[in-house]
Amino acid sequence: MSKNLIFCRVALKNWKNFAHVDVAIQDRAFLVGPNASGKSNFLDVFRFLRDLASAGGGFQESVSRRDGITAIRCLAARRYSDIEVTVELRDRENSTRWVYEVAFNQDKLRRPLLRKERVSRNDEILLNRPNDPDRDDPAQLSQTYLEQVNVNRDFRDLAGFFASVRYLHIVPQLVREPDRSVGRSDDPFGGDFLEQIAKTPEKTQSARLHRITDALHIAVPQLQDINLQRDNRGTPPSAGKIPALAASGRMADRGAVLGRHPPSYGPSLGDNGESRPAAVRGAGAFVAF
Repeated sequence: MSKNLIFCRVALKNWKNFAHVDVAIQDRAFLVGPNASGKSNFLDVFRFLRDLASAGGGFQESVSRRDGITAIRCLAARRYSDIEVTVELRDRENSTRWVYEVAFNQDKLRRPLLRKERVSRNDEILLNRPNDPDRDDPAQLSQTYLEQVNVNRDFRDLAGFFASVRYLHIVPQLVREPDRSVGRSDDPFGGDFLEQIAKTPEKTQSARLHRITDALHIAVPQLQDINLQRDNRGTPPSAGKIPALAASGRMADRGAVLGRHPPSYGPSLGDNGESRPAAVRGAGAFVAF
């Protein structure tokens, strides 16, 4: 059931370079803006939620991976210094709506502590922290309920959905070096990107490559076909060795993409995507930075 959810709204306070933002999200969204305008910081909210809910993650680890509260908090934060993240989700039938809210700060010893954690489903409040157990034992505010399987049963679908978020920042240098795929899995920088494609069932792979070709043809009219062939060592060739892709050149507008895989996958984030306006016109919602 968790795979059937869709992000539909994000609200942030004091998150990195965003003092305040509240934006609606469609199935596929393009974040457009110059370098250092906040595209990656916006996408990092979804990575943060993934880190909260994933095995080996959790609240303390998620903050630590981002170099602490001070590094996360917006420099413009003054009187109100709590960092707040609110996301709204719905299922594809629009019959169920979830809202997850988390606010946090640090104590005098710079230890991250929750100020608020709230979960609602169809306007029914399932969790509202701090609660009585938190007040009896404030140390519990060092962890979210989202990350704890013994207390998140009522909203475990939400935790599973957050954990399914995938972040891709494909670095061409890695994709062009097939040996980098050895021993890698789920590499956000693309070290195993071609290997992931190669492992896809042939029928599915062919259909997806056809769709990719159709989309790229808008930006690169010379492109005729994309295919995947293994070399003598059984390694998929790099994108740089495919003439049609190598000829695409550098494109003008930089951006980032928030979208979804087919229903069997979770949300997908693409950072530093480059596209011509014609290539993405009408393809999704635009958020300007």
